[in-house]
Amino acid sequence: MTENPPNDESSRRVSTSDDIEVGTYLEIAQADRVSGNNPPVDERMKTIVIIDFGSQYSRLIARRVRESNTFCEVIAHDAGREILDDQDVIGVILSGGPNSVYDENSPLAPTWVFDAGVPVLGICYGMQLIAHQLGGKVEPGTEREYGHAVVHKDGPDNILFDGLENEVPVWMSHGDRIEVLPPGFRSMAYTENSPLAVMGNEEGTMFGIQFHPEVVHTPQGAEILKNFVFGVCKAVGDWTPANFVSDSVARIREQVGDGKVICALSGGVDSTVAAALIHRAIGDRLTCIFVDNGLMRKGEADRVQNVFAAQLGVNLIFIDGTERFLSVLKDVSDPEIKRKAIGAEFIKIFDEVATEIGEVDYLAQGTVYPDVIESISTTSSASHVIKSHHNVGGLPDHMDLALVEPLRYMFKDEVRQAGRELGLTPQSVNRQPFPGPGLAIRIMGDVTHEKLEILREVDWIVIDEIKNDGLYDKLWQSFAVLTNTRTVGVMGDKRTYQYVVAIRAVTSDDAMTADWARLPYDTLARISNRIVNEVDEVNRVVLDITSKPPGTIEWE
Repeated sequence: MTENPPNDESSRRVSTSDDIEVGTYLEIAQADRVSGNNPPVDERMKTIVIIDFGSQYSRLIARRVRESNTFCEVIAHDAGREILDDQDVIGVILSGGPNSVYDENSPLAPTWVFDAGVPVLGICYGMQLIAHQLGGKVEPGTEREYGHAVVHKDGPDNILFDGLENEVPVWMSHGDRIEVLPPGFRSMAYTENSPLAVMGNEEGTMFGIQFHPEVVHTPQGAEILKNFVFGVCKAVGDWTPANFVSDSVARIREQVGDGKVICALSGGVDSTVAAALIHRAIGDRLTCIFVDNGLMRKGEADRVQNVFAAQLGVNLIFIDGTERFLSVLKDVSDPEIKRKAIGAEFIKIFDEVATEIGEVDYLAQGTVYPDVIESISTTSSASHVIKSHHNVGGLPDHMDLALVEPLRYMFKDEVRQAGRELGLTPQSVNRQPFPGPGLAIRIMGDVTHEKLEILREVDWIVIDEIKNDGLYDKLWQSFAVLTNTRTVGVMGDKRTYQYVVAIRAVTSDDAMTADWARLPYDTLARISNRIVNEVDEVNRVVLDITSKPPGTIEWE
């Protein structure tokens, strides 16, 4: 049962050989449980569990649930029932997927899903799994159903459609259909091509829907999911920024105990919010370390020191590591090696500082969920690592300090909300993301002092013009890339042979998908004109109009 994605930006995702399935979450969560990061039984989070069967939309399901102020975890289809012990699971959602339930070796729902005594919602393939595993019959449809359809209510008391009209436009993407309902189920809605488009059991605890409520092509899909989350699972919608902050503070105190923490501070939103959370939890037992790796933007080192000394009031240690990082990057062109070398050098420095401070057991980082997903492949799917983020896949196998990562399961917009709740200024909370490896991954080929200075000047111009036109807060990221290509130009009637720079600007909600931003021509014209006139080493400016997927936001 192959899913075909609608052609809208909210539904785009990484696919094929570059994919990172959200089932990766299971491995991460299991590792955290082994390390003792899970909360006590009496403090368990009320959670909707989303079981991923390789759907193109699993992340969207998670986002829709979180938009209802309800916490959710996305786990792999072969997950054990340990999640029931670690979280207060109030509902389970079975995602769609590309398989047919009757095919050999197709993934099935874990048996604990049906005996856990919690509500279950199956979406597309998930609906067919419920039918298949509980005694119904699924067969290939005589007509495939891809694209827009209209669902008609069939009978009264359809809690999923509470508050909706009798006819609901939806997005279908399936080739199989249910021919025989499992015992105890009834039809609740149909389409012209699917006599059983929605089903539910008599107890009102288990439902299946053949369409995708999570994509924007199902206009009232969010309401349908809310009806399941609130009407069936009885969620209270209390996973708010305020509750996240208080819960995170409690978890940090529990994990750290009386220990001391050093925090890797970059000045970006993630590390700023992580530092603020940890400082609220343990006060002066936190020491922030800001390492100038020589790979930062123009004026960034001074800005970070000034902001954090005044705004957070934390203990701050500044280290100039420029020469160390440029040394380990010498003659390195491969982006993965760059990332890993930078990550390893950071850890060396942190270990050294921890030794000097004495009695430090923990290293805090602003790792967020997209970092983790893009850095770790899962053995339960055909997922591949896209790139190693310096604070995830770039860390060495052995490290003397244990990790504290309070934002590890957070999307960027949720991190920003937490920052506002912590009282951080808009300038700190609304900053565009900047990669941990810095300008090293915006320079194609080897990294040198000369290239860094060129890119710093170009980047300064890009951001300056973006801000001057009031576009900064409307973009997820905007920056320049220094290519490893030189081209012929004519300046002052003379032939030049200088670098090409690329302008990259994207819009996104969480960095998992992104679309290239349609910058005004006048803005682009001023950026290009200033670059070639103010930066001698550049004579050509190009615009990157690639979305994610197929590209990534950063070039390396």
